[in-house]
Amino acid sequence: MHRDDERVVVVGDALIDELRDAAGSQDFVGGAALNVAVGLSRLGVPTTLIAMVGDDADGQRIRAFLDQYGVELLATPGLLGSSRATSDRTEGEPRYVFNAAARARRIVFGDEERLAIADARLVVVSCFPFDDDEQAAALEESVANPARRLVLDPNPRAGMLHDAGRFVSNFERLAAASLLCKVGDEDAQLLYGTDLPQLVARLRQVGAANVLATAGRSGASVSTPTTTVSRPIVDLPGPVVDTMGAGDATLAAVVHTLVTAGFPAGDAEWGRLLDDAMLIAAHTCRSSGALLQLPPVA
Repeated sequence: MHRDDERVVVVGDALIDELRDAAGSQDFVGGAALNVAVGLSRLGVPTTLIAMVGDDADGQRIRAFLDQYGVELLATPGLLGSSRATSDRTEGEPRYVFNAAARARRIVFGDEERLAIADARLVVVSCFPFDDDEQAAALEESVANPARRLVLDPNPRAGMLHDAGRFVSNFERLAAASLLCKVGDEDAQLLYGTDLPQLVARLRQVGAANVLATAGRSGASVSTPTTTVSRPIVDLPGPVVDTMGAGDATLAAVVHTLVTAGFPAGDAEWGRLLDDAMLIAAHTCRSSGALLQLPPVA
């Protein structure tokens, strides 16, 4: 049983993922930040999500899903309704389209949100509009003195990205004060036009203390001021069904370890952290949707 002083606040997106393929269409409650928040709750960590949610049918579904998994929601009203992302896979490679609400998403950092952030053990930020200077400043002011409590995952989406240069500038400023940054191959290409190792090196250069790099089927690594530790994805029986939630599951698993076991002291502890994360990511990939899947109890 975890205590409420282990509560984690997650800030970012909540939406409906509509997946279309030759067989038809399916809706899933999703969003990178929501996936991490729900994943943390499934792992036993008390969690609050700060996100924009509309007063509509999609918003009702998002709220019910969060209630189902025990995640507290501090919702900014969505003036254009709830965000929705459509992934069309009818012609092979997915094509993503975001509705107007997603493209104009904002978060209000009011008194309740600021108090939750101030009291949190860790603050995790994923898929946040860093290219909005006002939003980035409000986030930075709300965290105030990060004291290395901040975990950042830029998680940009091409369909919601308005200014890549501004996004990078604001993200890197907060990354320099963070405890951990998570980045992936797609982040490196979309934001920097480079590869993942070069992005890790850049973030370390601008002051990010620890960088978690996820590379899909190649696994993940953590780069710290003193070491780099890597682990492959765990090979499980059965086919990979959906990789959509793998990165979010990895981040949730890593944050769970940071909260429950403390900050890793060396290569062996970083290795165990990555082993756990890669096992959870592998199980998550064997189900449809992005809901974190727990390994069976031995």
